[in-house]
Amino acid sequence: MSEPETERDRLTPDPTERVDLLLRDLRGSRDGLSSREAARRLVHYGPNELKRRGGTRWPGELARQFTHPLALLLWAAAALAWVAGIAAVALAIVVVIVLNAVFAFAQEMQAERAVEALAAYLPAEAKAQRDGRMQVVPAASLVPGDVLVIEEGDRISADARLMAGGIDVDTSTLTGESMPVYRSAELTDGAHIPRIQARDLVFSGTTCTEGEARAVVFATGMHTELGRIAALSERVEREQSPLEDQVRRVAWLIALIALICGIAFIPIATFGAGLSVKNSVVFAVGLLVGNVPEGLLPVITLALALGVRSLVRRGAVVKRLSAVETLGSTDVICTDKTGTLTENRMQVTTVWTAGGIHRLDDPGRASGPADIALRRLATVIAFCNSAQLGTADDTIGDPTEVALLQAAARLGSSVDPTERDRHHRRRFRFDPVLKLMSTLDDRDGGVWVDAKGAPEALLRHCTAIAEADGRTVPLTPERRRAVEQHVDAFARQGLRVLAVAERPLDAGAPLPDHREAAERDLVLLGLVAMLDPPRPEVAGAVADCHGAGIRINVVSGDHALTATAIAGQVGIGGGHPIVITGAELERMPEQNLDAFLRGNRELIFARSSPEAKLRIADALRAEGHVVAMTGDGVNDAPALRRADIGVAMGRSGTDVAREAATMVLTDDNFATIVAAVEAGRQVYDNIRKFMVYIFAHTTPEIVPFLVFALGGGAIPLPLTVLQLLAFDVGTETLPALALGREPAEPGTMRRPPRPRSQGVIQPGMLIRAWLFLGVICAALEMAGFFYVLYGAGWHPGDPTGPGQPLHHAYRQATTMTFFGMIAGQIGTAFAARTERASLRSVGFWSNPLLLWGIVFELALAALLIYAPPFQDLLDTAALTPAMLAFAAPFPFIVWGADELRRLLIRRRAARAD
Repeated sequence: MSEPETERDRLTPDPTERVDLLLRDLRGSRDGLSSREAARRLVHYGPNELKRRGGTRWPGELARQFTHPLALLLWAAAALAWVAGIAAVALAIVVVIVLNAVFAFAQEMQAERAVEALAAYLPAEAKAQRDGRMQVVPAASLVPGDVLVIEEGDRISADARLMAGGIDVDTSTLTGESMPVYRSAELTDGAHIPRIQARDLVFSGTTCTEGEARAVVFATGMHTELGRIAALSERVEREQSPLEDQVRRVAWLIALIALICGIAFIPIATFGAGLSVKNSVVFAVGLLVGNVPEGLLPVITLALALGVRSLVRRGAVVKRLSAVETLGSTDVICTDKTGTLTENRMQVTTVWTAGGIHRLDDPGRASGPADIALRRLATVIAFCNSAQLGTADDTIGDPTEVALLQAAARLGSSVDPTERDRHHRRRFRFDPVLKLMSTLDDRDGGVWVDAKGAPEALLRHCTAIAEADGRTVPLTPERRRAVEQHVDAFARQGLRVLAVAERPLDAGAPLPDHREAAERDLVLLGLVAMLDPPRPEVAGAVADCHGAGIRINVVSGDHALTATAIAGQVGIGGGHPIVITGAELERMPEQNLDAFLRGNRELIFARSSPEAKLRIADALRAEGHVVAMTGDGVNDAPALRRADIGVAMGRSGTDVAREAATMVLTDDNFATIVAAVEAGRQVYDNIRKFMVYIFAHTTPEIVPFLVFALGGGAIPLPLTVLQLLAFDVGTETLPALALGREPAEPGTMRRPPRPRSQGVIQPGMLIRAWLFLGVICAALEMAGFFYVLYGAGWHPGDPTGPGQPLHHAYRQATTMTFFGMIAGQIGTAFAARTERASLRSVGFWSNPLLLWGIVFELALAALLIYAPPFQDLLDTAALTPAMLAFAAPFPFIVWGADELRRLLIRRRAARAD
């Protein structure tokens, strides 16, 4: 008699019944949807995307532009002018504040959109059962009724109910809990359980960390749990980069100095120089405005955004603006071998069994094997596999798995994934620590354990070996040594080697629940050797790294000889590399590891686990290195987060690795990392270049007011505040932006990385800007001012006010000061293009945006000088051809003086070398 039904039984329906009811409501089936039906549902339900709420962030971002230190300094200047009764100047400064804030806001929003747009380069994908077979589809195309195939490392892209299998899920994006939870199709809960805790449901935004399962989608887009809580981007606060923090501190310092100078010089100008209070205030306002580099923050933001965009074109997606700066100081790269140094185009070239060596890359080889052990090996690598063969676009799976399937097909074994899945009884996934994978399969009239893995790992579980005729003989120490010799011989050729084994289970015996019980007493069938050739461009990229003072450590899961052979082929490690195996690393004390890493030798870590990557990253950072670490697996995520630059593979990497990384390689290529480092150095150099350009104008902007104050009234003000504002806002900005697009200087990758502690603003740079370029520009502009005044018959103390005979000449003189600043600015722009190299080495025409910026600058200057409305507004006057001819050499004098300075620096450096 059956047990009576309990209340819990009534509240907890059978899992199969639950799924069937859901499939009925969704008008779906366990075989998934057809592509045509999925397309129809996509029109009805819409894309599986989280829509960002508009209009919630921009007011705060815009308000922030009015309160940064440089804006506060201008507010102080405007208030000072208003109190002194100079309303026109106060209004003009407020207009400058507004224009600068709007411009900076527009640049930051553009930069933000640029970073957000990078999602298009990393399309989220999902594996779905469509048209009766598994397909990789864009996650945005998922619809209710789709059957998802979820595997380790996948990001779950929709809310779904499990139909088969069990997985561990990281739900921290929804619950905040860091520990994964187990979800299974066999587990059901009553109606009183909150949906988020249901043990047979998985949710969008979470990640599968272990296991495999199939699930039917019931909610997408904004109807998911994640959509109802909030879009992830809405919860991410804007991160200040170290560079922005440095610039903000410098801005506060500049603001403090300018405010102190401005306030201190009011009594000095009033009592010391005998100026009126109004003229003293004009002087103070001029000091304040002259000290403000208005374009500094927006130009830096734009330069970082442009750096991100340029990296995308090179195949590297940087997820944070701040990372561009960090890339330039990277001095150690820890790289994988497979797919990064190599092409990740695995091909089985050789199979060894006890019957001998079989070459699979021989075109004349017959497809049907005569060796019984070889036939059994082909069967095992077809069953112990998770890849799926098809056309070039339909092939799914890890390159190693795909290569094994292709070899199995070449050897005459069936590779139909449907048949394979039908015979699977249990699967123990590949464990990166054990370096083994095994499956339990129905075949040959019984249940077999099919296993493959690293030779040294699998051989420990083998007690016998299959002969060519199929007989099984004990794996004696002599036979074991012979196998190991073949492994070493293959590895020295740079081949990746896997061992293959099997074991029949006793008829009627229960299936092993744990892999330890399954992976024992195995029969070794043979070795599979695969060729993964180095990428042709990697050797050049490695040479560039060495020239740039960057060390490369190989951290590979492969055999030590294989990793060493590939590293040697691309130039890593030198003639006698230091190789540390995973077992040696586990036994190695921290101080020994630190001693190895402290030297300048490049190391090869073979048979390394993901945990070893984390330990290596920690040790390198503790030594003060800036570390870039590559990775593609789930267990690589901690090391990718810990490194300064975590680099994930865009093609072969898991979703977990891509989300943990700072940078994603869309081509999985080591050369792209080197290109990104070069681009990072270029961006950093360009930021320093336009800082020199902007700071160099501080001196010529302040000197006219100092001359006016120290003249004690005998010298009229050489530059009006409105003309100064027009210079700052109108003519300075475009060339500064163009310097952010400056091509890399020669030798960018032939100098050592900058120290982590080195700031972007250094004393030498300020001396060059303020006391060299700035002083030259100031001397030239004042020469132009006095040239016009003395040419008109002026003598110190002569009146130049409105109605006076010299008033027109005075207006021409201030206009000459204004134009002289612009002419000096052009020379500064060309001088700032290089830090040490000559302009000829980078090319005069190599930055067309700068040339167009100068054309615009000159056109705007002509408009401000010769157009009557602007003459009335800025108090300018038309310059004569003689005056223009006097100012024409200014750019060449400024640039030529700096070119001579850089020549002397290069000669001094050459003598020192």
